[in-house]
Amino acid sequence: MTTEADTAQMGIFERYLTIWVAASIIVGIGLGELFPDIFQMIGGLTAYEINLPVTVLIWLMIVPMLMKVDFHALHEVGRQWRGIGVTLGVNWLIKPFTMAALGWLFIGIVFRPFLPETEIESYIAGLILLGAAPCTAMVFVWSHLTRGDANFTLSQVALNDTVMIFAFAPIVALLLGISAITVPWETLTISVIAFIVIPLIAGQAIRNRILQGGADHLKRFEAKLAPVSMAALLATLVLLFAFQGKQIIAQPLIIAVLAVPIILQTYFIAAIAYGANKFLGVEHRIAAPSAMIGASNFFELAVATAIGLFGFSSGAALATVVGVLVEVPVMLSLVAIANRSRHWFPASDITRIPETPK
Repeated sequence: MTTEADTAQMGIFERYLTIWVAASIIVGIGLGELFPDIFQMIGGLTAYEINLPVTVLIWLMIVPMLMKVDFHALHEVGRQWRGIGVTLGVNWLIKPFTMAALGWLFIGIVFRPFLPETEIESYIAGLILLGAAPCTAMVFVWSHLTRGDANFTLSQVALNDTVMIFAFAPIVALLLGISAITVPWETLTISVIAFIVIPLIAGQAIRNRILQGGADHLKRFEAKLAPVSMAALLATLVLLFAFQGKQIIAQPLIIAVLAVPIILQTYFIAAIAYGANKFLGVEHRIAAPSAMIGASNFFELAVATAIGLFGFSSGAALATVVGVLVEVPVMLSLVAIANRSRHWFPASDITRIPETPK
């Protein structure tokens, strides 16, 4: 069970993310009904199939998150090679493929009669994008709530972001191709550059500049930017649901249906990572954040790429947003499970004083 002390350590936006997202859905649907022409105009502001207003919002959303990544932590990778290996294997060799499989099973077969036939492939594409993007930002919160090793979390996120630059596009293209979904390679490549490479470079440049004033200065600066990041996320969701409103009003159960494979995937991947770490004798302070990193998604990247590849009104974009909607409650339940199963791990680890994330 997640305690009040646990959730109190989260910021107000993170703690109530599900509520904020639900409010964005309502506001977006309402505005889309009231001002359809304005949103159609916004949707048409594109270059190389990438929506320009969304690109700006995504940068405002992602850059503050990527500022937290310390690539100097990569030298720590060898010290916790078992936990690092488990997380890498889960993130890049298992998770994208199980998400695709669950999408094919539940969206393509089980729930197919209840979904619009024209959007089936698009929904599956959105799930694939979600499964191929390992989380970068919220994992610091989950690691902290499980009293995870801060250095491990930093090094794992830095390594994941490095791998993501090279692996995200090929994995997405492979799984979309297997699903018989046309892959616009030019748009996919531009999406990786626009939503991974540029924000990462910008985030690190700002980080290094601010760090010249000291670590405390960086921490204060990150705190000031946190509301900007969340506001950009919510603005993106309002735009998205302004386009999706008619479809959701016509079939409100779509969101619940899309949530099923996402929730199952999250618990399944967390169980694999947690169990593998226990089998390998990894300490709880490593095993818990390893499972959290493995299970959670970089939903901001997934949303941005879905909009870039398939458009605002696509089923792919809607599927990625459902990932945002379920992220906090599901991950908090995993935090609770990890904390209550601490005794599964060596007693010497239970008494270890946890490190505070940087």
